[in-house]
Amino acid sequence: MDRGDEPADDDRLLSAEIDRVLDRNWTELLQELRVAQTGTQILTGFLLTLPFTNVFAKLDDQQKNLYLVVLLGSVVATGLNVAPVAYHRILFRRRKRRWLVAAANVVARVALVMLALDSAGVVLLVFDVVIGRVAAVIAASAVLLFLLLLWGVVPFVERMWGHEDRRDQEGS
Repeated sequence: MDRGDEPADDDRLLSAEIDRVLDRNWTELLQELRVAQTGTQILTGFLLTLPFTNVFAKLDDQQKNLYLVVLLGSVVATGLNVAPVAYHRILFRRRKRRWLVAAANVVARVALVMLALDSAGVVLLVFDVVIGRVAAVIAASAVLLFLLLLWGVVPFVERMWGHEDRRDQEGS
């Protein structure tokens, strides 16, 4: 074997390893997006039915405005969760996996923020209708704080101070 072949072989091996890691990361992101997408689609479907109920006519203007904001947020969250699929379709076979993974990661994070805000918004609306505005603000704040802790603080703490598992270095 000629010494001149080694760097090319090393480059091919490195490229193949990078491709494998990107493929794994892409697959994991798609699985995560499927879970989040289901939640946002169910929420959006629920919200779309509300104006066609008898109770909707009894909402005051603030409640109707809140409803519209939450509905738009839910539609935006659904769009964000589906965006990586559209990116993939447009960029299929263009060797843009690195960009797809990076873009999908950003979009997934924004979609989770939207889902948390929408969840708190729905709680705000329902509690406002059923119990009253003060209880609604307290309940919505509690939901938002809970989701922030669960989805943001817990993994951040693990990332900063948790032990490192060498077997899982390339993905999650």
